[in-house]
Amino acid sequence: MTAPVRVLVVDDSLTMRGLISAALKSDPEIEVVGTAADPIESRAAIKALNPDVVTLDVEMPNMNGLEFLEKIMRLRPMPVVMVSTLTAAGTDVTLAALEIGAVDAVAKPAVASAEAFHELIAKVKAAARSRVRARGDAPAGAAAPNAYRAAPDHILAIGSSTGGVEALLTVLGGFPADCPATVITQHMPAAFTASFAARLDRVCAPTVSEAVEGAPLKPGHIYLAPGGVAHLEVSPGVQPRCRLVASDPVNGHRPSVDVLFESVARLKRPMTGVILTGMGKDGARGLLAMREAGGHTLGQDETSCVVYGMPKAAFELGAVERQLPLHRLSTAILDLCADPAARSVA
Repeated sequence: MTAPVRVLVVDDSLTMRGLISAALKSDPEIEVVGTAADPIESRAAIKALNPDVVTLDVEMPNMNGLEFLEKIMRLRPMPVVMVSTLTAAGTDVTLAALEIGAVDAVAKPAVASAEAFHELIAKVKAAARSRVRARGDAPAGAAAPNAYRAAPDHILAIGSSTGGVEALLTVLGGFPADCPATVITQHMPAAFTASFAARLDRVCAPTVSEAVEGAPLKPGHIYLAPGGVAHLEVSPGVQPRCRLVASDPVNGHRPSVDVLFESVARLKRPMTGVILTGMGKDGARGLLAMREAGGHTLGQDETSCVVYGMPKAAFELGAVERQLPLHRLSTAILDLCADPAARSVA
C-alpha cells in the first residue's frame, strides 16, 4: 500500500486550520501530520515533521507570506499549495506565490465547511507528485527574434494547468509584440484569471487580456479563458473570434483545454497547439484533433514540468510532434507561427 501524503496545514485562523484538516483527513490517502498558525511555527514544524506538502495561508502574521515562501523555495524546496481569500490583494499575492514556486492555489470558500475544500484534496495529492525546483533555478525563456512577423492567419492555442503560471510567464515572456494570435486555457479559480491576464499584460510585449465574447483574434494579442465561467472556443469564419460557452465541465474542468483545442482544429487554417505542465489528461484529445487537422503540436517535456500529466497523456496518445524543455518552447512556437517570408532558423 502506498504511504499517505503527509501534510502540514498553515493558517492563522484556528477555525480554518480545523476545517482544512478535517477536509484532508476525510481522504484515506492523506495524513495531516501537524498544523501551524504562522511562519515561525511553520518553520519549526517543517523541520520536525518533514511533511510532503504544506498548505499555506496567503495572509500570515509575524512574517510576510511571500517572504516565507521564498525562504522555503530557496532553503528547503517542497510542494506548497496556497489557500487564498477572494480579495484583489489576495489574488495578487497568490499569483506572486505561484511565480515564486507554489505548486497550486485554491480559494477559501465563502461559506466555511469541510465540504467546500474538496478541490484541495486533489491538488494536495498532485502537489505530492510534483517536481519542485529551488528558487531561481528555472531557466528564462529565450528572447524574441529581431524583426519577427507572425503569419496573419495563424492561430496559436495553449493549454496548461498545475505549474502553468510559471510556464506561461516563461513562454509568453519570450514573445515579441507581433506574436501570433494566441488563445489560452489555464486551469485556474475564477477569481484569479483577470488578475493573471493583467499580470501577463504588464510583463509581456504583446497585449494580454481575459477573453470576452466576440473578441476578434488578432496578431499581437493573447486571450486568456476566464476561470470557472465558461469554455473558451474559437468561432470559425473569415475573422475568427472568441466564443464563451457556459456548458458543463469537460474532464472535470471549465474552461477545458480539450474544448479550446477541438474548436481550433475545426478552423481549417494554419494552427499550432501547445500543451504545458498540468495534472490529468485534459487537452490530449483536442491536441490530437489539431494534429490530425494538419496543425503543428508541441509538448513540454517531463524534466521541466511541475506535473508531467497533461503533456504525458498527449504524448502517449500521439498528439505531440515534439517535446521540448520549457525554455526552448518560445523559439520553437514562434518559428512555427512565423510569416514564411520572415521565418527564423529553429
